[in-house]
Amino acid sequence: MNQHEKINYVEFPAKDIEASKAFFCEVFGWSFVDYGPDYTAFSDQGLDGGFFKSDLSANTNNGSALIVFYSRALEQTQAKVEGAGGSITKPIFSFPGGRRFHFTDPNGNEYAVWSDSKLPAEQ
Repeated sequence: MNQHEKINYVEFPAKDIEASKAFFCEVFGWSFVDYGPDYTAFSDQGLDGGFFKSDLSANTNNGSALIVFYSRALEQTQAKVEGAGGSITKPIFSFPGGRRFHFTDPNGNEYAVWSDSKLPAEQ
């Protein structure tokens, strides 16, 4: 349900929209609806959004907001990211409240995955 003045949608740049779709389908099980050759949308993933054709990428080094996923099995999610062609930019590290890693998708967009599990054995 759309809520007045709440975050509703997020859009990401993609040099290769098909690569984005393949990556997020494989790692997170997303599905997409295409709106022409230069845009694809996803829904029911915590926040709805889409990918638009662009030569740019979203990265915190460029001042971009960081989208953070949650995982109950951090190492397994990292292996899925790597297996689908993602690049780990910050290996798993601890922080107050849990552990996380950062990665880029095949288009160079940066994301993070966190877990409130302190140790791999707790998964």
